[in-house]
Amino acid sequence: MDLAIKDSPLPKFIAIEGPIGVGKTTLAHKLAKSFNYDVFLEQPSENPFLGKFYMNQNQSALPTQLFFLFQRIQQIEDLKQQSLFEPVRVADFLIEKDRLFAEVTLSPEELELYNKVYDHLTFDSPTPDLVIYLQAPVEILLDRINKRGNPEERFLTSEYLERINEAYSKFFLDYDDAPLLIVNASDINLEDESNDYNLLMDSIVSNPKGKNFINPQPSIF
Repeated sequence: MDLAIKDSPLPKFIAIEGPIGVGKTTLAHKLAKSFNYDVFLEQPSENPFLGKFYMNQNQSALPTQLFFLFQRIQQIEDLKQQSLFEPVRVADFLIEKDRLFAEVTLSPEELELYNKVYDHLTFDSPTPDLVIYLQAPVEILLDRINKRGNPEERFLTSEYLERINEAYSKFFLDYDDAPLLIVNASDINLEDESNDYNLLMDSIVSNPKGKNFINPQPSIF
């Protein structure tokens, strides 16, 4: 960690969000290495219903979503327990994303049941000190999903990803629970020590307030 980072007021809990394939986990690992933070990741491979859901979104939607909800709640509880010993974290999800996906995928009757469970379980979730929201259009997401070669994700459609993108845009339009960095992740390189990554790092260590945009390609937003 360089001197400029050491001397800056760093957020202790960073959450990275965005649609499937946008690069959340890659960035989480990168930031964790840069800041010497513990990384806290979703585990979609553990969900036994996910493959069936991707193949047919009219089936297995409720068990898929409830599994993710219980998994994320357990992860949040683990984070709260461990925070006494390791108080700095970067995560590749917000707990609020669970309801976002549920509203896209569930029927009205399923959503009513889901909401009752969600409201009971999530009342004491910690709020991040900084949220990074990665954006990219559907064609970019599909290209990245295809390149990473996850067999279950080959059934994802552009229509589904478009609905997820729209849900994220609506969610973050009025988001004010934490400082927010909105990043155009379409054509930028956040994996290496690039100018794009350094720009993001500069924004993080500047102690941002409110809503901020990082947009090397102004035409996207």
